[in-house]
Parts: sequence; structure tokens; C-alpha cells
Amino acid sequence: MARWQPHASERLVAAALELFEEQGYEKTTVIEIAERAGLTKSTFFRHFRDKREVLFGRGTVAGLLADGIGAAPAGAGPLDAVAHALDVIGEQVFTPDRREFGARRSAVIAANPELREREALKELGLTAAMTDALKRRGFADLTARVAAELGALACTVAYERWRHAADRDDFGDVARRTLREVQAASASC
Repeated sequence: MARWQPHASERLVAAALELFEEQGYEKTTVIEIAERAGLTKSTFFRHFRDKREVLFGRGTVAGLLADGIGAAPAGAGPLDAVAHALDVIGEQVFTPDRREFGARRSAVIAANPELREREALKELGLTAAMTDALKRRGFADLTARVAAELGALACTVAYERWRHAADRDDFGDVARRTLREVQAASASC
């Protein structure tokens, strides 16, 4: 094995996903992931704390959502700020080349209760990050929380739609449409 090779993190993610699909999450070890990627176990742990983190990252999306809300135009309402944040993650995370990965990742998560639980915790973290960012923009606690909850729901539904979209719209477009639908649905309750 080479001492250093570029793109180790991406190679580890690809190797892990392949192994999770082939033999299941529970049966896959960190050593197998590292070997499949042509790397060492210590290299794996330089990039990820454990094998779950390969699928969930280190809070990248939460940070981008918070930054996107913070960077929304002055005077933007809470849902407009959330929409801006959804555009940001569409540009930086949910890019067209990640669509297939997203579908494969979701299938692996759906097959494992531990991973479904971790996904639910991640979604709570996204909501909390958006709530805090909205509060920093000066919105009242309840307004921030409601907007963040609607944004999180829209993000989840938009991600599902985007992964399966036949028209191949950008994530940001799908997310904005979904956010409008979620907002309309909440108003009719």
C-alpha cells in the first residue's frame, strides 16, 4: 500500500458503500473498508471516527444550512432564509454527481435500524442548526423553530424526490418547490 494517495476520504466512502451493499452494514469492518480503498486502518480513523460516519459525515450539511441562513439577503423572512440555505446545500452537497450515491446511501440506511436511528438524529441536528441560525437573525424562538421544522421536513421530502426525479432538476429547485408545498400544507391544517 502506498503511504499517501489522494482522495482518501472519497475512496473510503466509496469502498464502505460498496461493502455495505454487498455484505451488509453489520458484517462490514473498518479494516475491510480500508483494504477495499487501498488504505490502512489508521488512515480510515484519520478521516472518520467510525464506520457510521462514512455515511453521515461530520456535520457538513448542518454547518452549510446555518451558514446559508446567515448569508440570506437582509430582510429575508424566516422561510426565505431557509430556502436560501437549501439552495446552498444544493450547490455544495447535493450536486448531480451525488444523486446516485444518495440513492445507494438511503438504501443502506433503510436496511439497518442503527443507521435509521442515526439518520433521525442527524435530521434533529439539522433542525437545531437552522433554528439557532434563524434566532441569530433575530427571529423569535417559536418562529425560528417552526420555520426550521418546516425547512427540515421540506429538505427530507426534497431529498427523496431529488434522488428519484426523472426530470433531473437541481436539488435547490426541488427543495424550493417542496418548501412551498410544505408551507401551503401547514396553512391548510
